[in-house]
Amino acid sequence: MKNIESPFQKITDDRHFIIDCYTEMLRRINESEIIPLIDRDPQDFSVTDHGNISVEKVIQSLSIYFQLMTLVEENAATQYRRKMRNQESITSIRGSWAEAFRIWKDQGVDEDEMLKAISQVNVIPVLTAHPTEAKRVTVIEIHRELYLLLVKKENVSLSKLEQIEIKEKIINLLERWWRTGEIYLEKPDIRDERANTIYYLSKVFPVALEKSDQQLKSSWIEMGLNPHKIKNPDFFPKISFGSWVGGDRDGHPFVTPGITQETLLLHRKKALSLIKLQLKTLASKLSVSAISNPVPFFLSEMIEKKSTALGKLGEKAVRRNPYEPWRQYVSLILLQLENTISEKNTDANAHYRSSKALAEDLKFLRTVLAENGLRGLSEDLLFPVERAVQCFGFHLAKLDIRQNSAFHDKAISQILKSNGEKDHDFENWDEEKRVSYLNSVLESHALITDITISYGTEADNVLDCYRAVRHHINQYGSEGIGSFIVSMTRNLSDLLVVYLLMRETQLLNTNISVVPLLETIEDLLNGPKILDNFLQHPITKQRQSTISHKQEVMLGYSDSNKDGGTIASKWNLFKAENELSAVGRKNKVDVFFFHGTGGTISRGGGKYHRFLESMPTNTVNGTIKITVQGESVAQQFGNPLTATYNLNALTSGVAKQTIRSQMSASEETYPHETMEFLAQKSFEHYRNLIETPGFINFYSQVTCIDVLEKSKIGSRPARRTGTRTLNDLRAIPWVFSWNLSRITITGWYGLGEALKILKAEKPEAHSQLKKAIKDWTFFKFLMIQTETNLILSNTEIMELYAQLDDNSEERALFMKKILTDYNNGLTMIEELFGESSASRRKGQYDNLEWRDRKLKILHKLHREYLKEWRNIDDENSIEKDKMLTKLLSLINSLSSGLKNTG
Repeated sequence: MKNIESPFQKITDDRHFIIDCYTEMLRRINESEIIPLIDRDPQDFSVTDHGNISVEKVIQSLSIYFQLMTLVEENAATQYRRKMRNQESITSIRGSWAEAFRIWKDQGVDEDEMLKAISQVNVIPVLTAHPTEAKRVTVIEIHRELYLLLVKKENVSLSKLEQIEIKEKIINLLERWWRTGEIYLEKPDIRDERANTIYYLSKVFPVALEKSDQQLKSSWIEMGLNPHKIKNPDFFPKISFGSWVGGDRDGHPFVTPGITQETLLLHRKKALSLIKLQLKTLASKLSVSAISNPVPFFLSEMIEKKSTALGKLGEKAVRRNPYEPWRQYVSLILLQLENTISEKNTDANAHYRSSKALAEDLKFLRTVLAENGLRGLSEDLLFPVERAVQCFGFHLAKLDIRQNSAFHDKAISQILKSNGEKDHDFENWDEEKRVSYLNSVLESHALITDITISYGTEADNVLDCYRAVRHHINQYGSEGIGSFIVSMTRNLSDLLVVYLLMRETQLLNTNISVVPLLETIEDLLNGPKILDNFLQHPITKQRQSTISHKQEVMLGYSDSNKDGGTIASKWNLFKAENELSAVGRKNKVDVFFFHGTGGTISRGGGKYHRFLESMPTNTVNGTIKITVQGESVAQQFGNPLTATYNLNALTSGVAKQTIRSQMSASEETYPHETMEFLAQKSFEHYRNLIETPGFINFYSQVTCIDVLEKSKIGSRPARRTGTRTLNDLRAIPWVFSWNLSRITITGWYGLGEALKILKAEKPEAHSQLKKAIKDWTFFKFLMIQTETNLILSNTEIMELYAQLDDNSEERALFMKKILTDYNNGLTMIEELFGESSASRRKGQYDNLEWRDRKLKILHKLHREYLKEWRNIDDENSIEKDKMLTKLLSLINSLSSGLKNTG
């Protein structure tokens, strides 16, 4: 095995190169006073005395600097993986298909079993809007252009003149970026966020999908497996996409029924445009001549049939390509798709009712090509079109509809009141009464609502939303509709309410799943009982065949973290997955999980291959649905090569779990009881912190939560109802605000104390845990995640923000608790691994080294402007609003520097 050169030298060289380009650009546009801030370590930079540089320029210059560092790091990681493939072994790349094939070969898995596992994979990344990603599409495009130039620069055969040309293009691109302005200075609305999401869905993911498929094929062949078995698109992983932007209305008053309807139509328009482009490319390249190749009778027959159905335009399409029947056939498909887009020709055979019909036409072409000995053309030209239709359909992404259970309760109360019911306070009924009422109404089949009546804000909103969905299904089918997700699911009745609302809007007979979202630790503990009751309900049983005997369950990482700290959260999620899966098996239903993760470690973030490896056995069932939020979208899928790597990590990870479950790997040897003890002690220590009198005041002072509540970042309010309580606060700003102050307690608080108690009270159990960390993937991943957040913390910056709390006793009390657990956490994790974090986590320390001094400048500015903004009494003054805009820019710049904040 050859030695691979360390990536640190290359990444250092690349950083110096991009900084040279940046400083040269600044020099050319007469912004030289900024160069020392970018070029050198700005240790002596003063917040109050920075010469002629405006604060806005300081923020902008550092924000671009941080994003350049991230782009360089992404490119270095990609090139390092490429070098490993060339010099060492393709199987050594973690999360790759080659790694999966090597593992399976070592385990004696035969090729047909591998193919079966691959074909059973169903991966659904769901894009969501997020306050840390307020960039405009224009800037996202600049990122992509810049990344492609960095990749092009890697070509060692380029001449000096060509290298100079690339550098000049980068410098010019940086000037365009500098002059563009990065973020929305006005509060972005749903349409802004939707534009960002659709950009990724229509521009980035189609390219990543094609590259991902190519790598799967190539890895299969490279590993010496039968090349003829990996050419059928039906055997490839099912990759589809989802979105919440325009459908997620949980505490989001701006997501109206009209927005949902508009989003569904826009998704359809973009998908059809994408497929049309693919078919045009296919038609232009499928230049097989009938003169030198025999024409199958079935092809001629199909051309005649389609041409007749399409009338004069069909005849014209055929005449346009004489002696090229294969191209004629694709041209007729294209014409049929154009009729689908225009909706002018309503003849059933002249347009496509659904993407499935188009998929059948393409499959027919594949069969004809194969039977005629043109298999190579099918694999090269037709395969990517079939995959695009399979993955994007006519809907681009499935739009999930999410709403809070409390909102639904209000809606039912309003309906009951309008119907003249004396006891209409449904929100306060006990569970037995609620279930009894809902069952009786559902059994009666008589509607309790009338489309002509207004019942109240909540009732009208949810009914109109469901009617918009019904209208879309009537026109285009249900392909573009995701699930109806009930956040804060506490009881069976929360799910039955949705059945009632679906019944009222003629949706109960559709294949839309009703999905519980279990968020708090209490909900996770009650989840198995709720699911069991739901699966045994008569309506659920009636609908099982419609939803393919599958049941989606969404797990909330954020609220369980806010509720009990990261260790208790992750352990209770692990247990819930096991128990919920068992409930599914008992009811002969395949339960699959929708993981509501975020970018930060506190909210379930981390490398996909590690995340999947940490899942309990027999809980993946071939399918994973996972949120990709805001900043994570750009970091994981912002450029085609990184996007390809992450798609491969998701798909191969699910396939590995499928094989693992079939082989019945046992986890009984792992110290679950010790983990239970650790989670409980961590939970108690965490709750002790947040329940200490004065904690809410301390939190409100030392973080920028008040800015997030009023800021122009993201279209969604920070609180569900506006009440100033910890329970009402959304988990995303909770995590985000702590991380911006580098007091990252959401990622580690409680662990240090729990491990310390374990070692003192149960030394043997502690020793067992130390041994288990080597091969218990769940525990190892948890400790790596926790340590990552500890490293991201910074005691100097913590103290800086702590000074914002004027109450010195309160400040001293909470900082002592936080710093004690911080130090204990670092020490105890190092003891578990038997090695210091500095020697094990060189990459993270290296990344921070290139950021920390510049981050310190922004932290100081952030702290100062936070104080000034709070001291302005007039809430509606222009001065306060201008200060808020500066804080918005600072927060986005800090997010770029810290990378994983929300």
